[in-house]
Amino acid sequence: MSEKIDLSSFVLSEDEEFMNGSQRAYFRAKLNAWKNDILREARETLGHLAEESANHPDLADRASSETDRAIELRARDRQRKLISKIDAALQRLDEGTYGYCEETGEPIGLKRLDARPIATLSIEAQERHERREKVYKDE
Repeated sequence: MSEKIDLSSFVLSEDEEFMNGSQRAYFRAKLNAWKNDILREARETLGHLAEESANHPDLADRASSETDRAIELRARDRQRKLISKIDAALQRLDEGTYGYCEETGEPIGLKRLDARPIATLSIEAQERHERREKVYKDE
């Protein structure tokens, strides 16, 4: 679908058929924009890390710089994992399964998808999953 969506003005409506063409186009645009933002930030980080690689004569400055670098690299690793989730969501859009709970097959809900476009479970299924996870973690 080549329908152009303005993310700033598009309004999701519960009154429409779930995952109609305009909703799919909206979520595709939202996911792609999110992915592009992450990739842009990653490029900026690489540039920043290259600039920062200067040797610091002061031990405290060097330690601070290394700590900052480690934090930045951990954040980029989390974002790398997020990109794979975004790619999986885009694939579900292509397959026609986006927006439906992987556990129940029921619609996830537009508000939840708008807040968390990579969601794969409905709120109820997510809560069940988290309760089970907590029970097993506590044992």
